[in-house]
Amino acid sequence: MDGVSGVAPAVAEPPSPLEWKFSQVFGERTAGEEVQEVDIISAIEFDKFGDHLATGDRGGRVVLFERTDVKESGRSRRDLEQADYPLSRHPEFHYKTEFQSHEPEFDYLKSLEIEEKINKIQWCQAANGALFLLSTNDKTIKYWKVQEKKVKKISELNVDPTKIAGNGSITNSSVPFSSRAGLSNGICYGQSYNSFSNELSFPPGGIPSLRLPVITSSETNLVARNRRVYAHAHDYHINSISSNSDGETFISADDLRINLWNLEISNQSFNIVDVKPANMEDLTEVITSAEFHPTQCNTLAYSSSKGSIRLIDLRQSALCDSHSKLFEEHEAPGSRSFFTEIIASVSDIKFSKNGRHILSRDYMTLKLWDINMDAGPVATFQVHEYLRPKLCDLYENDSIFDKFECCLSGDGLRVATGSYSNLFRVFGCTPGSSEATTLEASKNPQRRQIQTPSRPSRSLGSSITRVVRRGAETSGVDANGNSFDFTAKLLHLAWHPSENSIACAAANSLYMYYA
Repeated sequence: MDGVSGVAPAVAEPPSPLEWKFSQVFGERTAGEEVQEVDIISAIEFDKFGDHLATGDRGGRVVLFERTDVKESGRSRRDLEQADYPLSRHPEFHYKTEFQSHEPEFDYLKSLEIEEKINKIQWCQAANGALFLLSTNDKTIKYWKVQEKKVKKISELNVDPTKIAGNGSITNSSVPFSSRAGLSNGICYGQSYNSFSNELSFPPGGIPSLRLPVITSSETNLVARNRRVYAHAHDYHINSISSNSDGETFISADDLRINLWNLEISNQSFNIVDVKPANMEDLTEVITSAEFHPTQCNTLAYSSSKGSIRLIDLRQSALCDSHSKLFEEHEAPGSRSFFTEIIASVSDIKFSKNGRHILSRDYMTLKLWDINMDAGPVATFQVHEYLRPKLCDLYENDSIFDKFECCLSGDGLRVATGSYSNLFRVFGCTPGSSEATTLEASKNPQRRQIQTPSRPSRSLGSSITRVVRRGAETSGVDANGNSFDFTAKLLHLAWHPSENSIACAAANSLYMYYA
């Protein structure tokens, strides 16, 4: 029968759950070691190809790591993959360099202290062997160029110390004493050499003691140079920056505005989204995150504290007051409580690599949205459902306002996000997948693993089913009976763009895992 027949196509089996293994750790703490506030990692970002990884910390520093596991072949990993070269080793990184991106500042007009903490890092297009990236604190964005510079070293001056006296006067016996008195620093002041003539001339046969420096070796140093500073454009704290696929522009977002910048112009930006009401008492929601579409330079999405995501098209108008699409999930009748709006606030959004889906993280769940369907999320994943009875306590200690990030795998088959006790969750998001893995940011990631079941939810239509993955619906203890630590928060993590490798931050330590 041909392909137009009534036979339904076979549904592909969901991929089997990944087995995660420890790869590397940078900045590992010893038992009982106290963590300095300035060393806590506050941002993680892979570059476009996954060859470099950048982290920012609360001390305003940016640390770069470089991939090393493919250098032995002499060819790039992308070339090896295209040639079907067997790649058995998992991604390995080493420390490359670090630099001080931001310093603490003080706004005298507002009597406001601006801390140096790095909020976000974004890689830009590399050029001429140099790396480019954006980093931002609460108020100021900086554009950095990191490049290798050859530093030449002078090994010797090639001057015989026995022939140097005083201030460099020549004591060579080949020069008569009467002439020597007029020679200083290798320059002859005697009339016989016409030193005060219109042209500087040298004695016959040259000056015997004049020597040139000898450069015998050179070394390569990495130098980070600040190319641009984009300042004074945000009244509120910057929560997001995102590079555009055109390689020329980027956006920055605070609570009420999103600005569009050109990388080459630091003294001017365009306000493209403004949700500030005429009367601040009428303010009902704020912007929490914003990101450009990975391939469409005219499309971006931003999330709000009410749990909604808006897709906007820059071609529609200069000021994008109206959205092209709105994604939100309506709450079930009778389920509203004091904490409903707080836990509905979206803390992070990410586009999938192909731009078809948006992943959002609120306090309790991960939601996967199809940009072509705004009826509701196509999948919802419960991250830590056991916390729901403890929301009052979490509100009292402000943990309910923690901003957890999320990430998607490069193939779009899985999503990940962090939780408490330095745990992070990995979910399979293909139809029929039951993958829901709990891992700990330590050298033994499987120590607290909890496999959880999945349950289908109501149908959204004839061909779309929203799948709800239920998290471990237990009390506040893990599989080993240990109580959860709400001070150990795994807020920041990133997925390698082309491989199953995750980098995550636990306080001042950077852990990397592969599958």
